[in-house]
Amino acid sequence: MTIAFLLTTLVVVVTPGAGVLFTLSAGLTGGRRAALVAALGGTLGTVPHLVAAVTGLAALLHSSALAFDLVKYLGVGYLLWLAFATLRDRGAITVDDNSPTRPAGKVIVSAVLMNLLNPKLTIFFVAFLPQFVHPETPGALGRMLGLGAVFTATTLVVFVGYGLGAAAVRRRVLDRPRVADWLRRCFAGSFLALGLLLARAEA
Repeated sequence: MTIAFLLTTLVVVVTPGAGVLFTLSAGLTGGRRAALVAALGGTLGTVPHLVAAVTGLAALLHSSALAFDLVKYLGVGYLLWLAFATLRDRGAITVDDNSPTRPAGKVIVSAVLMNLLNPKLTIFFVAFLPQFVHPETPGALGRMLGLGAVFTATTLVVFVGYGLGAAAVRRRVLDRPRVADWLRRCFAGSFLALGLLLARAEA
């Protein structure tokens, strides 16, 4: 464990991406509970990528254009669907304590899919972890798993921070209808932009 690894991890995790946007949206629409559930789901979505990278499955994904494109376009489709659903649902960003909350299971599934269908996460782990653990070092597998666990834990902490921050200001922001409409368009546009960026990604 080095300061360089911790700083790099923090910069990567704090940089807004699909998981951060989803957690922010959950915090604004559903409050603290929804934010925590979304943060947990988004974090869980990074675990399969870490496992794939450590076990060598990422090498197959990286070398097979067909496999990479299949996962990539599934992810693109999901992000575009989220953009469409967010823009279409006029009640998606509201504050109503009497309205039924979205089931935690659905929030977790959506958050997991958000990160699971992003092959660049696997490629990131392949490029990221070897910088801090030489493959021929004794116990390299255990060290990579340990560093990956730190990355996952940092992801959870940062996502929770984003989500709780959004939940804290939800009433102040969303009591204004124009602000709610603006946020809806921003989230939809962000999901659309991320989908287009993912579509241009190459293995």
